[in-house]
Amino acid sequence: MNLGTPVATGNTAKVYLYKNKIYKVFNDSLPGEESIKEAKKQQYAHSCGLSAPEVVDVTTIDGKQVIIMEHIKGRTLGDLLTDNMEKAEYYMGKSVDIQMGIHQIKAHSIEPMSEKLYRQIESAPELDNELKSALFKKLESMTYKKTLCHGDFHLYNLILSDNNVTIIDWVDSSAGDRRADVYRTYLLYSQVSVDLADMYIRLYCEKSGLSKDEILEWAPIIAAARLSEKVSSENPNRLLEIVYQVR
Repeated sequence: MNLGTPVATGNTAKVYLYKNKIYKVFNDSLPGEESIKEAKKQQYAHSCGLSAPEVVDVTTIDGKQVIIMEHIKGRTLGDLLTDNMEKAEYYMGKSVDIQMGIHQIKAHSIEPMSEKLYRQIESAPELDNELKSALFKKLESMTYKKTLCHGDFHLYNLILSDNNVTIIDWVDSSAGDRRADVYRTYLLYSQVSVDLADMYIRLYCEKSGLSKDEILEWAPIIAAARLSEKVSSENPNRLLEIVYQVR
């Protein structure tokens, strides 16, 4: 089946627009249940009343796992910010309001964050057993109310259309601590712009009442989990410097 040229390529899949539907075609290297797992998370977010694309079907095309979903027409807040840097605080503030809305939802029937993080840390090749042990001890010591967390929240996963913002890419969502979700976003922004990262965490703290120190408690754990993703644009040495803070 010829879906044409991808409109986006990520770490785990290619995305196509075909007959006004989005086809997310997963890489062969992923486990066989990956598409079902992601679709269920996206459907869960949708069922919670959040603006997430509706899943049309989960299938196989030419031997590859595929999620077919609603096509959301519009532009990402990331693209809009790039074109209008003078409105950076406006777009970042809008995104923080959306993320705080996600964090208001008490999560049920979705993967626990602690299980996901444990699995990621265990699979990170850069971490020795002593470091993993310290990270697991830190993870077990964290206490929090379980809320819905997106897991990969940033401006490029928010599509603005007709004054509505749709949240995409729910594969990393879980039931966990909002502070961990916020630090994950901060970590992603700091990879490309310290100024934007600082603006983001300042706005989240101002709007939520959380302190930056409370959020940074999760830093070594989230940086360690990020190592397992093997993202080509990420510097593992940068992450390891953060991870070593656990000692």
